[in-house]
Amino acid sequence: MYRSGAVMAWNVFKFCTALRGLGSIMILLVLGVVGVTYYAVVITNYGPGLTAGGLDSLIAFVVLILFHFLLAMLLWSYFSVVFTDPGSVPPNWRTTLDEERGDTDPLTSVEFPVDSENGRIRICRKCNNLKPPRCHHCSVCGRCVLKMDHHCVWVVNCVGALNYKYFLLFLVYTFLETTLVTLSLLPHFIAFFSDKEIPGTPGTLATTFLAFVLNLAFALSVMGFLIMHISLVAANTTTIEAYEKKTSPKWRYDLGRKRNFEQVFGMDKIYWFIPAYSEEDLRRIPALQGLEYPSKPDLDAQEF
Repeated sequence: MYRSGAVMAWNVFKFCTALRGLGSIMILLVLGVVGVTYYAVVITNYGPGLTAGGLDSLIAFVVLILFHFLLAMLLWSYFSVVFTDPGSVPPNWRTTLDEERGDTDPLTSVEFPVDSENGRIRICRKCNNLKPPRCHHCSVCGRCVLKMDHHCVWVVNCVGALNYKYFLLFLVYTFLETTLVTLSLLPHFIAFFSDKEIPGTPGTLATTFLAFVLNLAFALSVMGFLIMHISLVAANTTTIEAYEKKTSPKWRYDLGRKRNFEQVFGMDKIYWFIPAYSEEDLRRIPALQGLEYPSKPDLDAQEF
């Protein structure tokens, strides 16, 4: 029995190490998909259409404007997720109360503040450090992450309190961009199955076909993922919390859809659509810092 547990732990370690090794490969894969798509849409199909004249030129102009705008927002959001720290526990952080269920251990040492009601506080069994509310340990990163949602191999980073909004914007702009590309290349894709002669070299035709298939696949998969995260934001929960707290009918951090939304996107509407926060929002919404979260008074004693 002991040997089985040791083998399982070793396999998990190998898996986490493999995920860390995927870093640059996944970024190159994303950029590769962007490159293929750009070549198919701009270079092969709609770029030349600008000089066609008439309605074709207008359609090409509109498609290219939307394509470049969404691509810019997509890449801005993507690299914001990649390079933004999801949130780490400050070295000298201390708490006086954390009633959220998790890995809890009774503390008796005066070195750590203790919950006066149950004498418990959350401590990470891997880091051996205090865990703020809604904080979880990431085995891939090897540290605790504030309000951790999940570790995403596509962004080569954890998604947590400080970059969750950027991740959501990345999903939104990816869905819009891939949907636009799919619809734009649909007539060209349908032409492959017609008896008409298709202009272009074998290389450009293959690129158009590949770009359509890739963007259709990404649009469908991202749509499901986006719907799931919209429901999580509406309930003010994370992927991990939704799994761990699925048996509870009420959630202490669910303050209503409006306030739940503001705890992720802020109150400044100008900043809702870009991967950034206003200084005013960072000052007046402590939840954006990942350490303090308002909760319902009647559920403050709720344990998970």
